[in-house]
Amino acid sequence: MTTISVGLQERIDEALKEARKLSSQGNTTQAAEAWDEVEELFAEASHQQNHRTNFQQYCQEHPEADECRIYDV
Repeated sequence: MTTISVGLQERIDEALKEARKLSSQGNTTQAAEAWDEVEELFAEASHQQNHRTNFQQYCQEHPEADECRIYDV
């Protein structure tokens, strides 16, 4: 299973929350803009998932693996 970055997931969650709030308030112009932002964030998430190598996908799923450790020098 491929996952997206935590920061992007948080942005998607916040955008969804805002879009739902604006939609429930009946503010159609701002709601439409908010839903556009949600759509763009989902597209970015899809783009990130589609461009991962097998190694990147492995490291995403197994960050504790020795092969996936990153060291600051």
